[in-house]
Amino acid sequence: MSRVYPFDDAATARAVIDEDGTLVEWNEGATRLLGHPAQTVLGRPAARLLAGEDAPAPPTGPRWQGTVGLRHRDGRTVPVWLLAHRRSASDGHGGSWLVVTPLTGARPPADHDPLAEAGLIQSPCAVAVYDAELRLRRMNDAMAEVVGLPEERLRGLRLAEIGGEPQSDEVEQGMLQVLATGSPLDVQTRMHAHTAGEDRTHAWLARMTPVRDAQGRVRGVAVAAHDVTDNLRAKQRLQLVNEASVRVGSTLDVTRTAQELAQVCVPVLADFVTIDLLDPQDHGGEPPARLTAPVTLRRAAHQSVLDGVPEAVVKPGQTEEYPAGSPQADALTAGHSILASAAAGDMQPWLTWNDARAEQVRRFGIHSSMSVPILARGLTLGVAVLTRHRRPDSFTADDRLLAEEITTRAAVCIDNARRYSRERETALALQRSLLPRTLPRTVALEASSRYLPAARAGVGGDWFDVIPLSGMRVAMVVGDVVGHGVEASATMGRLRTAVRTLADIDLAPDELLTHLDDLVVRLSEESGVDAGPGEVGATCLYAVYDPVSRRCTVARAGHPPPVVLRPGCAPQALDMPAGPPLGLGGLPFESTELDLPEGTVLALYTDGLVWARDRDPETGREMLYDALGTAADSLDQTCDRVLATLLPPGGSVDDVALLLARTQGVPAAQVATWDIPADPALVAPIRKQVVQQLDAWGLSEAAFTAELVVSELVTNAIRYGSHPIRLRLIHDATTLICEVSDTSHTAPHLRRAKVFDEGGRGLLLVAQLTQRWGSRHTTEGKTIWAELPLFEADQ
Repeated sequence: MSRVYPFDDAATARAVIDEDGTLVEWNEGATRLLGHPAQTVLGRPAARLLAGEDAPAPPTGPRWQGTVGLRHRDGRTVPVWLLAHRRSASDGHGGSWLVVTPLTGARPPADHDPLAEAGLIQSPCAVAVYDAELRLRRMNDAMAEVVGLPEERLRGLRLAEIGGEPQSDEVEQGMLQVLATGSPLDVQTRMHAHTAGEDRTHAWLARMTPVRDAQGRVRGVAVAAHDVTDNLRAKQRLQLVNEASVRVGSTLDVTRTAQELAQVCVPVLADFVTIDLLDPQDHGGEPPARLTAPVTLRRAAHQSVLDGVPEAVVKPGQTEEYPAGSPQADALTAGHSILASAAAGDMQPWLTWNDARAEQVRRFGIHSSMSVPILARGLTLGVAVLTRHRRPDSFTADDRLLAEEITTRAAVCIDNARRYSRERETALALQRSLLPRTLPRTVALEASSRYLPAARAGVGGDWFDVIPLSGMRVAMVVGDVVGHGVEASATMGRLRTAVRTLADIDLAPDELLTHLDDLVVRLSEESGVDAGPGEVGATCLYAVYDPVSRRCTVARAGHPPPVVLRPGCAPQALDMPAGPPLGLGGLPFESTELDLPEGTVLALYTDGLVWARDRDPETGREMLYDALGTAADSLDQTCDRVLATLLPPGGSVDDVALLLARTQGVPAAQVATWDIPADPALVAPIRKQVVQQLDAWGLSEAAFTAELVVSELVTNAIRYGSHPIRLRLIHDATTLICEVSDTSHTAPHLRRAKVFDEGGRGLLLVAQLTQRWGSRHTTEGKTIWAELPLFEADQ
């Protein structure tokens, strides 16, 4: 909707010259002044209108005023006073010039002009009086000082022609409203002020009141300008501090926090900001309180008002040494903020130490700099350097206070993030040192695993393990300690060690969890005098797979059940008793046995894999089933696919442990079993049968040692055990296992026989001849076993 102004447009000669010096606008007033119609001058160089060779130099600032000789259409030279404003990019004409001169204001006002005198009397501050056509009639000295031009030059011009800014239109609309309603009006706007030789944008409160004649008719508008820049800047500073409190420190990531600090400062406070931080590792793990030049810093972040960072000399993540004389080193060694500006001449020392930076300063016109140390808890963390090249004004003392306030708040966030990162790295290092670096290669299983710490909460107490047992069996365990951080990792390490110790004595899964529960209860008691049951909570799943029988025994303590994927079948969760979490004490655990065909895949995991805030655990398990698929791929590929499917791009909210195992079987041809009669005289025939079996297997070189071990174990079982007694031999490529089972629950003990003792040397002989030996209890009794290495036989 076009606006209609109550004045004659021809009262001002007005033209617009683009950045190439071509006339693009020409009004009726300009034709009236010089006689040239618009169609004869538009699109032509404005310099053709200049008379003589004394053309003014191209203006460089935002405004120019002066008298020049212009060429009239009839050939004569007309001296004209011109006022030119460089138009800003916000009005769509960036780079062009608005050139005006009044055609009605050259004469002085009439003596005792009641309109002008009334306006000046009614407004006690910087005042300008405009008539009913919104053209300037009078202004007092205070207003002339704000505008920066004498009154006699400006009479007859509109406000938009005096200020040359699009914001003037908003004030003129208010003046029209005052003329129409006769009521005062306040309008707040931003316009340039040309005071004390400076050209700066100020915030103004324009108080407009109607000017009436003796009969009470509205004849004009008096505009009183109040500079509210300081109040506005104070409000902006408070808003910026509040914004920094909200935006900076949204995460516990040092780099992200530094970038948030830079983004808060641009463009409100600076045009370009760099954040450089110290590497604590260079100072013994903790940043120092004070520094000496030169200073080595790592670029954490930078931000610019330009699209993209303008070819920064140092990229984020890079380090550089800053010598004395650089803004970074000077501020850090001084321990306080330092301001420098080209106008004051104190930026020159900062430009001599680095040619690349000096070139950037000249290229972008950087004229002011402020270096603010980043300090927190008495430690120096780094330095923020703020510069200006688009804003014409230099940094002030108020800007320094504002920057220090924001930087102080951000420094606490950076220090918190740094401490959290250090603790997280420590916990992660501890966690990874306590987890198995590689999984053992066993006859029973092919296994693959993954561990991922939580994206935000940090390292937790999730763990997994694969433990070789006697008889070529193997144990699989996955557990989860409540909590995060170093304490959770340390507790996890203690539980993993306990599980390995209990597994070494071949406890059944339910019995092992019972002992582990007792340990967690004791850990809870040690954690504090007021700690109750469950203070140190954990869940665990323990499974034992026998490759000879292809059976698996599983028990769990509050842990998610394993997923079983049999060959040719769909994945499904194992239906088994849940069991209470570890640490409650006194509650029973139950085991479940199942047959697993060779090639079955077991998926053991912690709840961080399937649990997420935006989905329920059942949906997560369905996603796990889909990701497992047929498990035809390698287990490593399946692990990666499972994690990619179930975990969000930013990582899980909890740490994740995943263990995949594909079962393998020992062929029946590699197992031999004998029932032993209760007669010591028949041990010799048994030895002979063992030697024959070893010859059939191609293990003749191990026959001598095996014969001695079998003789000793069988003889002890006949003498001290209970019938029935059974001997079993199992072998693979590297190991021969001898097992003797009976129904007695009394286990043998290794002891050192004295010189004159007739017995007591059998188990010592077994221990010396074998790789390892031991006993395990079963529901029917016990089994004594011994492992013999077959490396020599393979050669």
